[in-house]
Amino acid sequence: MEVKVSEKEGVVIFQIDGEINISTTLELKKRLETHLSKKIVMDLEKMKYIDSSGLAALLEVLKKVKSQGGSLILVGMSDKVKSLFEITKLDKLFLIFRNQAEALSQV
Repeated sequence: MEVKVSEKEGVVIFQIDGEINISTTLELKKRLETHLSKKIVMDLEKMKYIDSSGLAALLEVLKKVKSQGGSLILVGMSDKVKSLFEITKLDKLFLIFRNQAEALSQV
């Protein structure tokens, strides 16, 4: 997994390339740790796969972000990943937008 971090209009953008799985969740959580009180957009357009540990990690990050006054928005999900979020009802917990531009216009 490769993570690119940038900032735009006061929002921290994490671009995920690769997989979020049991091997990569710890790294992802560490990278997010210093930004928990901010508005975070996680761009999943290039994410190829997410497993149950990846979903659990995103939930853990969401709880921490909310407890510290930040927000976490997911964007760019493939149809397959979006379907997984819908089946697990996680789409009810996360703010999900089609792309960065749409998300940035809402924050």
